[in-house]
Amino acid sequence: MKVTDTALAGVKIIEPKVFGDHRGFFKETFNAQRYLDMAGIDLAFVQDNHSRSRRGVLRGLHFQKTKPQGKLVSVTRGAVFDVAADIDPASPTYGQYVGVELSEDNHLQLWVPPGYAHGFVVLSEEVDFVYKCTDYYDPSDEGGVAWNCPLLNIDWPIEDVLLSDKDSKYASLEPEHG
Repeated sequence: MKVTDTALAGVKIIEPKVFGDHRGFFKETFNAQRYLDMAGIDLAFVQDNHSRSRRGVLRGLHFQKTKPQGKLVSVTRGAVFDVAADIDPASPTYGQYVGVELSEDNHLQLWVPPGYAHGFVVLSEEVDFVYKCTDYYDPSDEGGVAWNCPLLNIDWPIEDVLLSDKDSKYASLEPEHG
């Protein structure tokens, strides 16, 4: 597999080896030792999630306040524009994001370490999105950042997005005061 560091500390793009022929393909989507050795992921995964969404759905930007989750995310059908955003005011990259297209064709994964906000918008007619999490989801601990936060200034590739009521009410990040 190939691991690419991004502009955000710890956020990595992972390209698994895909073995394909006229019958289809095979890929290993996770191997604890390989992901430790090659990507430095040393956290245990405790929960797997799968969501299905239609074109234009934007989920995020989500995080947990006191029990942050690391997420290894990928697409099994369709395509998304996936985002990890630095929301730590003490970080030198506060207010910056990494965005990458994840699709069934490119087989890419994004590792989003604990402490980052995460979200995606669906580019295909429908998408199946899967993610492995390093902590359990706790609805009483969830937080979010507005998808159109001016500080992040994310260049979403779709203009008309479909948001949940909850996601439409998140506030923007505050600029650093220093």
